[in-house]
Amino acid sequence: MFRFFEGLVDPYAAYEETDIPPRRLWPWLKEFIRPFRKVFAITGTLSVITAFTEVALIWYLGRLIDLMVATGPASFLSTHGWEAGAVALALMIMRPLIEFCSVALLHNTILPNFGTMIRWRAHRHVIRQPVGWFESDFAGRIANRIMQTPPAAGDAVFQTFDAVAFSSVTIVGAGLMLAEADPRLLLPLVVWFALYMLLVRWTIRRAGPAAVASSDARSAVTARVVDAYSNIHSVKLFAHHESEILYAKEAIEHARATFQREMRIITVMDFTLTVLNGMMIVAIIAWSVWLWSEGQASTGTVAAASALVLRLTNMTYWIMWAFSGLVQALGVVQEGMETITQPIQLTDAKGAKPLEYREGLIELQDLRHHYGREKGGIQGISLTIRPGEKLGVVGRSGAGKSSLVKLILRFYDPEGGRVLIDGQDVTRVTQDSLRRLIGMVQQDSSLMHRSVRDNILYGRPDATEAEMIGAAKRADAHDFILTLEDKDGRRGYDAHVGERGVKLSGGQRQRVALARVILKDAPVLILDEATSALDSEAEATIQDALYGVMQGKTVIAIAHRLSTIAAMDRIVVLDDGRIAEAGSHAELLAAKGLYARFWARQSGGFIGLDDPEDAV
Repeated sequence: MFRFFEGLVDPYAAYEETDIPPRRLWPWLKEFIRPFRKVFAITGTLSVITAFTEVALIWYLGRLIDLMVATGPASFLSTHGWEAGAVALALMIMRPLIEFCSVALLHNTILPNFGTMIRWRAHRHVIRQPVGWFESDFAGRIANRIMQTPPAAGDAVFQTFDAVAFSSVTIVGAGLMLAEADPRLLLPLVVWFALYMLLVRWTIRRAGPAAVASSDARSAVTARVVDAYSNIHSVKLFAHHESEILYAKEAIEHARATFQREMRIITVMDFTLTVLNGMMIVAIIAWSVWLWSEGQASTGTVAAASALVLRLTNMTYWIMWAFSGLVQALGVVQEGMETITQPIQLTDAKGAKPLEYREGLIELQDLRHHYGREKGGIQGISLTIRPGEKLGVVGRSGAGKSSLVKLILRFYDPEGGRVLIDGQDVTRVTQDSLRRLIGMVQQDSSLMHRSVRDNILYGRPDATEAEMIGAAKRADAHDFILTLEDKDGRRGYDAHVGERGVKLSGGQRQRVALARVILKDAPVLILDEATSALDSEAEATIQDALYGVMQGKTVIAIAHRLSTIAAMDRIVVLDDGRIAEAGSHAELLAAKGLYARFWARQSGGFIGLDDPEDAV
């Protein structure tokens, strides 16, 4: 039975992706509501029936009292027993069945699947954003918004059906019932309802912005806390325990202050509602008693009106909280939308085709990129890397080495010039096809919080176990992997490495990353300080493996340790975003320029990257 309701909507069903999702609340929600239209219609109908049933029961209570008074104990059952029995039967069979279907649709069909659909599509959208988009925000805040927006949207739907629709029908039904008993009883209800809606309007106009501010403040707390946890080594190393606590306290206090302002609105609303409800109770019950005393209303009418008004007053608190919850939930959704509905900032060109790899010829034509600033980055680089050539790239920090690599990988689009691979502009081919043809090992190669096997197979998921182990052996990682064991008792290749691979040493982490790239076996290889985390003995071992991997590939190797690139076919020296020198190791030493000074000033194999005397 539960599986029937749970399977009415598939949250992972295919849908038309867009690079520019709606930024306004209703158009955005409408895309998620569309697969639920029939379910929403049925749920709404059942909510209406349930609400009218509640009012009908109160109405029948009044009728039952009038019948009892009119017929007396002796003849009541014989005269009206069949009617009372039919009502009892409906209460025991029909009402539970309708209620079950309504609750099952809401709790088993809508709530699990609606939130899941939003989270699934939001993650699909966000993960398509370029690297630069993630670099400009906190990962914790992005994740928090993806996690909190779907349940908030689900809460909004829940409140709409469970409270708003139900309560609206109940109030309408109450008005009809009072009008049937005596139209004059409707007047206090109408006055109360007008004042009640003014209170709702006042609450919503203030609670909405307050809820958004409170949600944003909570996201800021999450971002600061996650930032500290993610960089716990730096926190401990620099003894900034207290400063991090104060940094978090600032955000926590701001969150408290915003929540206090939100709660002040709720307190005012609650007090005002209590006053309004008291006025309605006195007005309707007193008026109905007066009508009864004048012989213009039956005893059942007084009983029904009294029961109904007490029912309404109890419901109004729930309704107001439901409205407040609805507004708060929509506020959280709107705050989350600020992140998860941002347009994709770097997309495949219209009609982009997969990159056709032929030889591995890489051409940089007057390449320029400054990250939207006037300085920094790349400033007019023209360079041809021949098929199979091994190119070394050196330069001080900030010279443009990483920018060069990011443009080749199309993590950013250049502000000027072009990157061509085998004559194809990388901005005109699909991003996935481009990156599948490039293997890269970075200076800080982070790993997934998964098993060692999963991390290595990330390079080529369809590889066999033997191929995976062979890649680990070539990266000099197999032996230490066999000694690993995590806190859950998983060993060897099944051991989990922790977030970003923190359970491994820097050298171990780098070797697993190398194994991953070796397994990928891409025709273009980029090494960004690939052996910098290794000791000299391990570096020599890995360097031999890398030289083997480089065979037949086009290679770009960035290094501060010049000994790692001295054997490259050609070396390019970058300075201030431009090519300052180019040539083989011997040619550059003979030229006695910037490279020669780097070589002369090496200390332990590293160049003096930030020494002002090295400026050109």
